[in-house]
Amino acid sequence: MACLAALWCCGVVHAASDSAVRILTEEYPPYNYTEQGKITGLSTEVVEAVLGELKMRGDFQSLPWARAYEIARSTPDVLIYSIGRTPERDRLFKWVGVIATTNYYLFGRPGKTYKVDSLEAAKQYRIATVNEDVGEQFLLARGFVKGQNLQPSVKYEQNYEKLKLGRVDLWIMDELTASYLARQAGDDPAKTLVRVYRIPELTNDASYMAFGTQTSDATVEKFRRALERVKQSGRYEQLQRQWQ
Repeated sequence: MACLAALWCCGVVHAASDSAVRILTEEYPPYNYTEQGKITGLSTEVVEAVLGELKMRGDFQSLPWARAYEIARSTPDVLIYSIGRTPERDRLFKWVGVIATTNYYLFGRPGKTYKVDSLEAAKQYRIATVNEDVGEQFLLARGFVKGQNLQPSVKYEQNYEKLKLGRVDLWIMDELTASYLARQAGDDPAKTLVRVYRIPELTNDASYMAFGTQTSDATVEKFRRALERVKQSGRYEQLQRQWQ
C-alpha cells in the first residue's frame, strides 16, 4: 500500500515498465480522470484500445496540464491526450488522430444578466480558465489577458466552484465536462449552469492523441494506423456511445 501511495504521489496510476510508452494526461472528466487510483474515461479507453492493437503497455501519468503539455512538447516518445488541435499548437506536435469530440461554451450562473453576443463583448467579464488548456490559449490568442479578464486555475473543478461562488463571471469549458463536474459536486447542471455564449471555433472540435515533434514519424504513423484499426473495427464508436 505504501508503494502504491508513493506511485500515486508521482502521478503514476497504471502499471509502469521500462518498455512501456510514457503517456501523459490531466484530470479532465469524463474524458480522462482518476478513479480509485486508476485513470479512466472516454479518451483513456480509446488510448488503451490503441495500445491493445499495438500490443504495448502504457505508463500513464496524470499531471497538471501545463506541465504535461511542456513535457510532451519537448520530450521524444511521450504521448499526450486529450489535446485540442489549434493553429497555435499545430506545428508543436505530431498528431496521431481524433479520440473524442468537444463542444465549448462560456458558462454563467442562473439569475445573472449577461450581455455577450461576441467574444469581444465577453472581455468585460472575469472568465475562469485552466493554465495552458485549449480554452485559455484560444482566448489569449484573441486578446484576452491573464490576471485581467482571465482568471486561471490548475484544476477544472476549481473553476466550477469559483463560478458558483461568484468569484468569476464566466467559465470556458466543454459541455460534457461542465455537466459532469456539476453532478460530481452534487448539483443539477440544468440549475447551476447557463450557456451564455457558444464558441463556434471550438464547438464540434476534437480532442487528439499527439506526440512532440522530436518523436520519429515512424512511431507516430504506427500509432495512427492502430487508431484507424480501432475505428474500423467499431470499437471507437462503441466507446463514444458508452460515455455519452
